[in-house]
Amino acid sequence: MNHAFPCGTLPLDFVGTLRTRRNESPTEKLATPELLDAWFVESGVLDLAPGASGVDLTLAIDLRESIYSLVTARMDGRPLPAEAVAEVNLQASGMPVTLRLGPDGATRTGSVSQGLAALARETVEIIGGDDGDLLRECARPECTQTYLDRSRGHRREWCAMRTCGNRAKAAGYRARRHSSQD
Repeated sequence: MNHAFPCGTLPLDFVGTLRTRRNESPTEKLATPELLDAWFVESGVLDLAPGASGVDLTLAIDLRESIYSLVTARMDGRPLPAEAVAEVNLQASGMPVTLRLGPDGATRTGSVSQGLAALARETVEIIGGDDGDLLRECARPECTQTYLDRSRGHRREWCAMRTCGNRAKAAGYRARRHSSQD
């Protein structure tokens, strides 16, 4: 697998395809059209690679950055940026992914624009609904992944326990152990 899906929410996992946003050199996980194809298949948005082009990749990155702008504005309690709203609404108005029943079960197929439309529609539901109040950013300084905090007390700190949570706890343990030895 080329991509990670720690959030359980596809638009937020899509935003996470630009890793370590605050670093001088963030890591781009959608560097090629083929990686965009892989993201759609690995995420389950589509069962078959849509055959992305360079133009499709540019549209996908534009949508990703618009989603991130909306997410950060909603987390910070700021007005939603008009350009990002327009981009997400434009993409959300696209054709849905084609769902077909066959002898082997359901199959999801479509173009990149259909996949982006699915992500944009889910973004509208998150940002425009009650889930927007659950948006959080991972507390690990090196991570900029956003997620929905659906924990009981809404005190979740990390995008994923198996990655950032374990790293943060291990670093805390090492720091406590080091200070106790001084």
